[in-house]
Amino acid sequence: MSVDAAATIIPYIPAIVFGGLTIAAAGIAGWIYTTRLRIKNGYPLDGAWGQAVYPKTDQEAAERVKLLSQENAQLRAELGSIKDRMANVEKIIVDDTHKLTSEIEALREPKH
Repeated sequence: MSVDAAATIIPYIPAIVFGGLTIAAAGIAGWIYTTRLRIKNGYPLDGAWGQAVYPKTDQEAAERVKLLSQENAQLRAELGSIKDRMANVEKIIVDDTHKLTSEIEALREPKH
C-alpha cells in the first residue's frame, strides 16, 4: 500500500470503527429485544446450540399445555352457550311482530 493510499484512508478510520460498533450494538439490542418478547409471550428460550433453556423440564411444559387445554375447553363451552343465547335473541328480533305479540298474549290468558 502506498503512502498516498494510506493517507486517504486514515481520515475515514474513526467512521469505519464507529459504524462497526453501531452495527454490533444494534445486533445486541435486537437480540435483547427478541428475548424479552419471547419471555413476555411465554415462548421457550433456546441456548446457543438450540437446547431448551426455559422451561427447564418437560414436566413444566406438559403442565402448561394441560392448563391451557382446560382453559380452552372452558372457553369453548362458554362460546357454545353464548351461540345458543344469540340464536334465541335473533329469533325474537327477526320474528314477525304480530306473531310475537299473539304468543305473549296467549301466555297472559289464564288456562282453564
